[in-house]
Amino acid sequence: MRISLLLAASAAALLAGCGKETASAPAAPTPPPAKVALGTFGIDTAQMDTTVKPGDDFYKYVNGKWLASAKMPADKARYGSFDALRDKSDDDVHTLLEDLKANPPSDVTLKKVADLYAAWMDPDAIEQRGIEPLKPYLDRIAAIKTRADLMKFGGDIDFSSPFGLGIQPDPADTTKYAVFLGQAGLGMGRDYYLNKGEKFDAYRAAYKTYITTILKLIGDPTPEKSAQEVFDLETKLAKVQWSPERQRDVKATYNPMDRAGLKKLAPDVDWPVVLASAGLGDVQNIVVGETTAITDGGKLWDTAPIDTWKKYLAFHVASDSANALPKAFDDANFDFYSKTMRGIEQQRDRWKRGVTLVDGAIGEGLGQAYVAKYFPPENKEKMDALVKNLLAALKTRIENLDWMDDATRAEALKKLATFDPRIGYPDKWRDYSALTIEPGKLFEDVRAAHKFEWDRQVNRLSQPVDREEWYMTPPTVNAYYDPLMNQITFPAAILQPPFFDPLADPAVNYGAIGAVIGHEIGHGFDDQGRQFDEHGKIRNWWTDETAKKFKAATDALAAQYHAYCPLPPDGCVNGYLTMGENIGDLGGMQMAYTAYHMSLDGKEAPVIDGFTGDQRFFMAWAQVWRAMSRDDALRNLMLTNPHAPDQVRGQNPERNVDAWYAAFNVKEGDKMYLPPDKRVHIW
Repeated sequence: MRISLLLAASAAALLAGCGKETASAPAAPTPPPAKVALGTFGIDTAQMDTTVKPGDDFYKYVNGKWLASAKMPADKARYGSFDALRDKSDDDVHTLLEDLKANPPSDVTLKKVADLYAAWMDPDAIEQRGIEPLKPYLDRIAAIKTRADLMKFGGDIDFSSPFGLGIQPDPADTTKYAVFLGQAGLGMGRDYYLNKGEKFDAYRAAYKTYITTILKLIGDPTPEKSAQEVFDLETKLAKVQWSPERQRDVKATYNPMDRAGLKKLAPDVDWPVVLASAGLGDVQNIVVGETTAITDGGKLWDTAPIDTWKKYLAFHVASDSANALPKAFDDANFDFYSKTMRGIEQQRDRWKRGVTLVDGAIGEGLGQAYVAKYFPPENKEKMDALVKNLLAALKTRIENLDWMDDATRAEALKKLATFDPRIGYPDKWRDYSALTIEPGKLFEDVRAAHKFEWDRQVNRLSQPVDREEWYMTPPTVNAYYDPLMNQITFPAAILQPPFFDPLADPAVNYGAIGAVIGHEIGHGFDDQGRQFDEHGKIRNWWTDETAKKFKAATDALAAQYHAYCPLPPDGCVNGYLTMGENIGDLGGMQMAYTAYHMSLDGKEAPVIDGFTGDQRFFMAWAQVWRAMSRDDALRNLMLTNPHAPDQVRGQNPERNVDAWYAAFNVKEGDKMYLPPDKRVHIW
């Protein structure tokens, strides 16, 4: 992506050099003044439905006309503000990639970007190669004869198994990396195997059909029978795995042990062989996540028929590579994972999928060009100032919390003081010199990128933790908080309307990107983040009394979210699975509101187009979460994802903020009204 910046700079220099400097040359026209991207002040008021009372349905009040008229794109499972901005980011990246095709780069990393994209954009070549690139993997599986042979696949990054391995900073000492071991190996979310009802019966039947199709394509002589075996094996695996809600328990999923402890936990697994297959033969200590799932998954790895595991391995290695194989594989994968599981009607344009592929494989190589072309330095400066205001606002709020005692307050302020905000792009770009991309060999290139990333992580095990590393690329429309580093990270692509517009009214920017920044800061103090201290170490820095009050508040918040059932009768939000995000939303809104009023410096905000500053603030939040979802995708979200649906996120936090009631004159009797003693105030 950086190449486009160089091209843009070259074009400017070329035009300047060729202009005729004569007295008769007309003066360049004065450019029109820049305009706010949405409406007159940052809110698209044309999409509001003012016939809806704000206190009855605030989400529809702000977004009602859009919700009534917008059409779901055929290639999406959901569509809203985030998705529209992602489309813009994809378009921008596409321009960069097409520049690379038209002007082959001399830069080594950008050449790899261009070659990978070119290989993806040549489906005829993929078709001609057939399953030939897959055969070495299938041959390895076919050669399995004994349980000892099978064990070598337990940690191999090219294959699925009941175990997943990862490398990240150790919460016991965040200056060092550790190896983590957790449950893995399913083709669907755990609850899709276990939940009762016709809808889930249909998902399971479709999954078995998909397994059959893939096995048939790779030459299994009895694909229907083999598919049933694979499905039954995964169902047994699902029964012993932890629920998504249980996986959120920070302490329960942090179980450091040496090899002897691992052997005691899962004696049926030859751990030296499994770890060696992952390139971790010298590792002596491992952090185990879902302990009982590892124990029981290990039993299955040792006792289920070897032939069944071979069919499982063959299916997954082909399924996981479907997009780099002939169209029949890719279509089957889309039909199940996108059409059946999420309701998507048609495959995305190939170039869009190519953007995603390249970003995932060589994201920072591409991201460097993206920043150069699309991220003005002044945006970073304004965001830095906004983040400082948010942190100052939270400091003020913590200092005045009536439910927190002084001992806990001192620890909270200590953690807040060490927050590390990162805006736009990393200071140090990733080195891709060890990545080999072969022109015209997509399958091998995708595998090479996967191996490059794993080797990169393994090789740093003996090194100090790199605090400058980013886990999202600059073109990503998203943000994250890392509790181990106590960092909040905002890639360049999210710093655009409707989240951030340097020309928009400050109330809108505080209600949109300000509250999103506050959300990420809030993760440092949610039900999981609060268990980490200022160094990212798991440590209980709470007094019992304050922890009890926090738990009471979060339980009350969970009950509010439990009450939302977008797919009745049983399609309801799990307030405990979504707890961290819900605390983030509420805390983010509260600190952004405080920061907005601090920015006014005691002055009254102007009324714009009939809306007060407070009204514009809350409207901006609801506009950010404007979205629609397909029912299958919504069900998948509520079963597997720690985020509540958009329509819930766009209006439930406001119900707990007293200022929202005053801003829109919400009274008892309005549908969204909560009595003051039922409003949850956390951060």
